[in-house]
Amino acid sequence: MSAFNLTAHILRHADRLGDAPALQVIGEDVESWSFRALQAAVLGTATGLLAMGLAPRSRILMRLGNTVDFPILYLAAMAADMVPVPTSAQLTVPEITALTGLIRPALIAGAPGVAMPDAQVPVMTLDDLRALRDNPPATPVMGDPERPGYIVFSSGTSGMARGVVHAHRAILARERMISGWYGMTGDDRMLHAGAFNWTYTLGTGLMDPWSVGATALIPAGIAPADLPRVLADHRATIFAAAPGVYRQMLRHGIAPLPALRHGLSAGEKLPDATRAAWETATGKPIFEAYGMSECSTFISGSPDHPARPGTLGRPQPGRRVAILGPDGPLPADTPGIISVATNDAGLMLGYLDAPDATAEKLRDGWFLTGDTGAMAADGSITYMGRDDDMMNAGGYRVSPVEVEDALTAFPGVTEAAAIEVAVKSDTTVIAAVYVAQDAIDETALAAHCAARLARYKCPRLFMRAETLPKGANGKILRRTLRQTWPQT
Repeated sequence: MSAFNLTAHILRHADRLGDAPALQVIGEDVESWSFRALQAAVLGTATGLLAMGLAPRSRILMRLGNTVDFPILYLAAMAADMVPVPTSAQLTVPEITALTGLIRPALIAGAPGVAMPDAQVPVMTLDDLRALRDNPPATPVMGDPERPGYIVFSSGTSGMARGVVHAHRAILARERMISGWYGMTGDDRMLHAGAFNWTYTLGTGLMDPWSVGATALIPAGIAPADLPRVLADHRATIFAAAPGVYRQMLRHGIAPLPALRHGLSAGEKLPDATRAAWETATGKPIFEAYGMSECSTFISGSPDHPARPGTLGRPQPGRRVAILGPDGPLPADTPGIISVATNDAGLMLGYLDAPDATAEKLRDGWFLTGDTGAMAADGSITYMGRDDDMMNAGGYRVSPVEVEDALTAFPGVTEAAAIEVAVKSDTTVIAAVYVAQDAIDETALAAHCAARLARYKCPRLFMRAETLPKGANGKILRRTLRQTWPQT
């Protein structure tokens, strides 16, 4: 492949589209950005970054809120051949300090109200970042498509967050999602319910619409109960959200959505009950996709090829997917590990500074996701759950070890286990089982966790136990705890 730049690829329609709307941020007022203005802000910011004298591939830690500054810096950094590292604004000081030690950034971009690391790293304020937009436009730095483009974080089962390094060519794999999941064209108006600083929003809600010349709609400060009104008033043709957002919207009733063609769901498994309730209420289908931080999405249903009921869908066009057993790909309808070919353009370069952890996920040309599934003869894949104890909270994967470490720091807690439990047919939460001499006030436990963990990682339920079930090797049997958790 010839020299390439991810940002240049995303903005390649900007000159042609000019004043056509690229982005509308919908709050009390509507903040509109044309393709021309977006391109100018991104490339002007890139000029400012280059003027700072940062070396190529320098890492920029992003500590920004839910504002347009997030995607502008994200794209500008890659235009300047630097490596942006987006992080959740919910992370606490201890959490982001630990990640900063792994990232070793050359620069931190910080916004008021977002926790900053306890680290000796230069900080660029939000005002300084915004001032960079006024610079003349930089020419995106072209180079090897295999070079690092950006880093995102995914919790590992060891409890240590892992940096996932993606190449500039990752955007080419996302093009498989345009027809293989979205069914999107340049005439669409995609509304994504997530925040700017969530990687699901950055990809599905922003980069992918801009890549085809479509308009991205992002709600700011809009409650789920009001999203149907926003969808209708702003003529959204495609809606993307995590399953939890669909559930919240359904609780409040949904007005007619005449412009909407369909919804998209990712981040966690979409419960059948949620899908059925949405389709009954709106008459519009939801198309689900399966992916992960290490490889975007690569299995989905789409308007042209809806998923067979009960399945995730099929591999997107051009994606090689297999179900692996100990000796390689398994026959049809046989459960095994969902795996994607290592030559997939969307697959990560590897875990940051962790070659052994990277190698553990590879086998004979395949990347093993850690999720169990089965593939039918027609290619449809049925999801059967995690092959480990990872939890899912609102679309974020959370390691139980990280939660357990926080719990055992509470005085009197000698052991703890974190598990994901169902509280309704379509709703799960993180629960904590702890060992202590006496029961501990749950409010105190919750406050303790909130001071150490991002909100989405915090347990919602607590239960004291005399002991925790363990295997012969001394490891906690979290599966046993999930199976024996009191049913409501």
